[in-house]
Amino acid sequence: MGGGDKTLRPLGAGTVLSHVVDRLRPQAHQIAISANSDAARFAVFGLPVLADRDDSYAGPLAGILAGMEWAASAAGTHIASVAGDTPFFPHDLVERLSAAMEGKPGRIVVASSGGRRHPVFAVWPLRLAGDLRRFLEEGKTLKVQAFIEDHEFIEVEFPMMLSPGGSIDPFFNINTPDDLARAETLLREMTA
Repeated sequence: MGGGDKTLRPLGAGTVLSHVVDRLRPQAHQIAISANSDAARFAVFGLPVLADRDDSYAGPLAGILAGMEWAASAAGTHIASVAGDTPFFPHDLVERLSAAMEGKPGRIVVASSGGRRHPVFAVWPLRLAGDLRRFLEEGKTLKVQAFIEDHEFIEVEFPMMLSPGGSIDPFFNINTPDDLARAETLLREMTA
């Protein structure tokens, strides 16, 4: 993306992250942003910014652990996680993931679409925080998928979105300038 924080890139009338936050707000009781370094860059959102507990920059799993520890301090039992560069995830993501967990509260519930798992889009039981901490300390891998597969999990399939340009994965994420241009087009189509 040419440097800088891709989540703060302009998208429509806001930024990539503002679209993510706006989509998540009606789905979550509380929201926090997982980010390292200068938290002030997210001040406009008025949300807590959670840094990894150490300086290892262990990727999304370290952010999920920080979220688990934050939620535990508020007497929560689960957290939902989403990626900050994926502005079109389903409006019913948390509801459907939570419903799939019914009667199985100790399992991770993860989203999929088009036959592909999206491991960052998940509901996580806080009771797995100790396991996750040990997993990160062992350092064999930092892949979210690997941690999920080490535990009982449920996968929930989400349908593709339809647009005038065809079928689109609702978990489409922005990694390149071309992706950002595509997201602008999708946003215009969705609001037309």
